[in-house]
Amino acid sequence: MREYATNKIRNIAVVGHQGTGKTSLVEAILYATKAIEKKGEIEKKNTVSDYLLEEKNKMSSFSLSLIPVEWKDYKLNLLDVPGGDEFIGDLDQTLEVVKGAIIVIDATKGVEVGTERVWREIRKRHIPAVLFVNKMDQPNIKFDQCLEEIRTKLGKKAVPLTWPLGRDEKFDGFVNVVENKARIYDGVDSHDAPVWEDKKKVVDDLRTMIMESVAETSEELLDLFFETGSIPEEDMKKGLRIGIMNGELTPVLVGSAGKTVGVRTLLEMLVDYLPAPNELAPLIGIDINTKKEVNRRTTNEEPFSGYIFKTIVDPFLGTINLVKINSGTLRNGQEIINVDQNKTVKIANVFTMRGKEQISQDLFNAGDICAVAKLDFRTGETISDVKNPIKYKEVYTRTPVIYLAIHPKNRNDEDKISSALQKINFEDPTFVVTRNKETAQLLIGGQGITHLGYVLEKLKNLYKVDVDIMDQKISYRETIKKLVNGEGKHKKQSGGAGQYGHVFIRFEPTTSNFEFASEVVGGAVPKGYFPAVEKGLQETFEKGPLAGFPVINVKATLYDGSYHDVDSNEISFKLAAALAFKNAVLEANATILEPILKLDVTVKDEYVGDVMGDLNKRRGRILGMDQKEGYQIIQAEVPESEVTKYVIDLKAMTQGSGNFKREFLRYEEVPNHLIDKIILEYKK
Repeated sequence: MREYATNKIRNIAVVGHQGTGKTSLVEAILYATKAIEKKGEIEKKNTVSDYLLEEKNKMSSFSLSLIPVEWKDYKLNLLDVPGGDEFIGDLDQTLEVVKGAIIVIDATKGVEVGTERVWREIRKRHIPAVLFVNKMDQPNIKFDQCLEEIRTKLGKKAVPLTWPLGRDEKFDGFVNVVENKARIYDGVDSHDAPVWEDKKKVVDDLRTMIMESVAETSEELLDLFFETGSIPEEDMKKGLRIGIMNGELTPVLVGSAGKTVGVRTLLEMLVDYLPAPNELAPLIGIDINTKKEVNRRTTNEEPFSGYIFKTIVDPFLGTINLVKINSGTLRNGQEIINVDQNKTVKIANVFTMRGKEQISQDLFNAGDICAVAKLDFRTGETISDVKNPIKYKEVYTRTPVIYLAIHPKNRNDEDKISSALQKINFEDPTFVVTRNKETAQLLIGGQGITHLGYVLEKLKNLYKVDVDIMDQKISYRETIKKLVNGEGKHKKQSGGAGQYGHVFIRFEPTTSNFEFASEVVGGAVPKGYFPAVEKGLQETFEKGPLAGFPVINVKATLYDGSYHDVDSNEISFKLAAALAFKNAVLEANATILEPILKLDVTVKDEYVGDVMGDLNKRRGRILGMDQKEGYQIIQAEVPESEVTKYVIDLKAMTQGSGNFKREFLRYEEVPNHLIDKIILEYKK
């Protein structure tokens, strides 16, 4: 692939609800631009962007794919983003590096939950977008209704730049309203044609509406429109571009990825109306030397800097990083620094990728997207010129909302599973792996069951590790509710030096995790043994008396004791301290504490009542509500044991539109009627 100047590059996210045909559209674009000779199909498992075995098996995208195409002296870096909301990490990273988006809408279903979700994320970042209404060739399509739904749910700024043509309920093609010409599908390909007579009034009305919208983008065009009642096509295109880039207009196009109808018109409009990387605002980073904010323009003249937005770990090829070049140029043999790792390396292999295919290229200009291989760099890191190091802000990484415990079916896979999971986390920061020492469980956390299912399938297919799945055990704590005194005496004589330690300790509830104090007077216990007493208690508190959970929120005060000049030593006082707590805790009203999470649940207005009622049933406390962009954010505190699979229930309650964030807050006492059940369950 040849080099492209910055102004000839377009970086575009292909997004939308799951199943709208994003991957099929990318395939149709590859075919229309002659990058491939024959279109692949999802059902035949031979598309360019869905190349992972898991994607082929499920016929759904699970991972971001880079698809560069060439169209009339332009390079379009298409980023095919999974439509499932559980793969939000790829969407977050992609929207950090693009200046435009195609939102694909299924004409048979209209604006779905995923459409609204990506629309919110795009508008939040002020990214210009084109709406492509796909599957227009399906029967009984009512485009008027679809367009009305777009305007109702996505805003009144949606403007149809193409209008469908059809007879006998058949999709025959469309009219390009701006150019006032039709594209008719003949069963094999599309060709230009005059606008049908019975459609001229519809097209004329649309052109007038578009001209009115364009006229509002500048005073000159507004004056021209009032004077003449018309705007020349060239001026109309310029006005449309300004309106689209400013977010004042959102073009709506129609077509069929399956029949490659509307694809070339889409390509023309992507080039004409979406910005190049050097347009819009410059990028802001932190100068590593001065620690001050600096602006970097996306030009070749600036020092090199780039942001890693995707990491791919291939068992055979090693690590591949996808890099957006924010400034300067990158070529083979160039020395760069990873500012996050403070590591200087020489780039040995820079290339681009089309799905899994690597395409050689020696030099990439500012604004382009490329790949570098065999460097242990991670998503979110910045690479830059050695003499002008800069750091870009990392994209916020979503924390897990669900955890599952896993165990390898084959004991010999213990070491292999740990290595494999770390590699998957390297690829996907929204997936985490942690070992809970208290419950002896290996936990994997992610954005939902589909997300974790993909990880487990990858674990089996790629790394040859099969696992059993279990529910997550909750990490409870134990404490005392009453002030008590305890005596502990450890005495052992078996010939030679003996062991002697004797302590009196007062135990009482406190708000801090653990406190140790001394009120010993007269040297009853020498100060040299105080650390041993404290350590003995800390070790004892690792397993509580009720069910073996760690003990917290206890203050221990050593106030008396005795010692032996010869037989006393540290181990004796450690054991004496343990005995003191064991004897005292019987009278201390020991109880169990459970972890409390703070949830921020985002839902549409119509689901607020159901969600709040459900949270109350889960022993939750509603703290308040905020409104944001037409959604309600319910803030609540809920015991973790009640929401281990909340992501599944919330989707069911809100028809897939609800989402939430969770954060650990504190431990609170478990209601009495649940304590015996918890003890019984954990003693098993």
